[in-house]
Amino acid sequence: MRKYLLLSSVLISAVVSLAQPAFRNWPKGASPKEVGKRVAERFILSPHGKYGSGTSPHIPYFEVCTWYGALQFAEKTNNKELVNKLTERFQPLFSAEAALLPVPDHVDYNVFGSIPLELYKHTKDERYFNMGKMYADTQWGQPAGPRVTPKAHEWHQKGYSWQTRLWIDDMYMITLVQAQAYRATADTTYINRAAREMVLYLDSLQKQNGLFFHAPASPFYWGRGNGWMAAGMAELLKALPKNNPERPRIMNGYKTMMASLLKFQADDGMWRQLIDDSESWKESSSTGMFAFAMITGVKNGWLDKKIYGNAARKAWLALINYIDSNADITEICEGTGAGNSRQYYLDRKRKTGDFHGQAPVLWCAAALLQ
Repeated sequence: MRKYLLLSSVLISAVVSLAQPAFRNWPKGASPKEVGKRVAERFILSPHGKYGSGTSPHIPYFEVCTWYGALQFAEKTNNKELVNKLTERFQPLFSAEAALLPVPDHVDYNVFGSIPLELYKHTKDERYFNMGKMYADTQWGQPAGPRVTPKAHEWHQKGYSWQTRLWIDDMYMITLVQAQAYRATADTTYINRAAREMVLYLDSLQKQNGLFFHAPASPFYWGRGNGWMAAGMAELLKALPKNNPERPRIMNGYKTMMASLLKFQADDGMWRQLIDDSESWKESSSTGMFAFAMITGVKNGWLDKKIYGNAARKAWLALINYIDSNADITEICEGTGAGNSRQYYLDRKRKTGDFHGQAPVLWCAAALLQ
C-alpha cells in the first residue's frame, strides 16, 4: 500500500515549533482555528469557479489553491466532517462534472492534481491517486496539445517542465503538484524536478534585493506575483529532503526574499499592491501569502522566531480585519497580467470573496496550527 512520506523534517519542525509566543494568545475571534473554520465553511458553500475561454471552462487554479488550503486546515484541526465535505465536493468530477477537469497542458491547469493527491492521503482511494499522478506526470512528459511551442520542446530537452514560462506564479503551481506527487509516491523524481525548476526560476528572475519583477518587461514588484513565489518556496522547502543538492540555493533565495519583505511591511502589518510603493493600496492576497511564507519559516526553524514571528503575527491580525461578515476577504487584486506602468497596477479592480484571497487565509490558518 502506498503511504505518504513522514519526513524527518516534520519531526524536527514539531520540536522547533512547540511554542512560538507570537503564535499564541490570540484576541477573541482572531485565532486561526476560528478564522479558518469560517473561511473553509464559506468555501464549501461556494460554487465551482469557471476559468478559460471557449466552450469548455474548467475549475481555476485559484479555486484549487483554496481547496488545498481548506484540506490542510481540516487536517490540522482533525475536522473529519470538513474533510468529508471537501471530498464530497470532488465526487461529481468523476462523473457528471468531469467536463470541469482542466486539460493538463498548462501550469495553471496541472496544479489541479494537487487536490486529488491530497484527497488520496485521506481516502486511500486509487482514483484520486491515478488522477493526481497523471497531472504531475504530464507536466514533465512529452509536450502535447495546442499550447506546445518550439520553446516547450527546448525546455523538455533540457530536463525542465515543457510548461516552463519563467513567470513567477509558476513557482507555486509547478512545485505544489510535484511536491504532492512526491508525498504520495515517495519517488524523489518528483521533488527533484521541482527543486531544479525552482533554481532555474531563482537564477533567472530574482533581483538583488530578493524580490521579483512581474515580468522581464514589467519592472514592478507586484504583490501577489511575489506572493506566489514566496508561498511556492515555503511549500517546496517543507517537502524537500535536507540532502537535496538544490536545497541551499533555494533556502538562500527564500531567506533573501523574506528579509526584503520585512523592510516593506506597513506599520499595520499589511503589504501593498506594489510592494515597494508606499502610496499604493494595501492588498490582502499578497499579505496572506507573505504571512504564510513567514509562518512556515518560523515553524520549521528557518527564520528567526522573534523577528519573523512578530511580523507574521502582525500580518495575520491585520489580514483578518479584511474579512467581512460573510467570511469573504476584501481588497483582493483582480487577476492581473503583466503591466507596463505603475498606474496600471494602482488601477486594478479590488475584489471581495475572490479565491485568490480566500486561499492564503486558509494556508495561514493551517500553518499557524501546525
